[in-house]
Amino acid sequence: MDGTRRKDIKIGEKVLVVQKQDQRSGKLTEGIVKKILTNSEIHPRGIKVMLEGGIVGRVQEIK
Repeated sequence: MDGTRRKDIKIGEKVLVVQKQDQRSGKLTEGIVKKILTNSEIHPRGIKVMLEGGIVGRVQEIK
């Protein structure tokens, strides 16, 4: 499942995110959602979240 819809993402869920500096390379980082940062219901490049380690990125895939 992709991460473009806010309602699909839950706090405590394992996701793959792309960090801003990794957008060109497409490198994904796995982590647990701590906080959902995007307010809009849908975002074409992925909902922005903060992971438990403090990493911020856009959700590309929900595990």
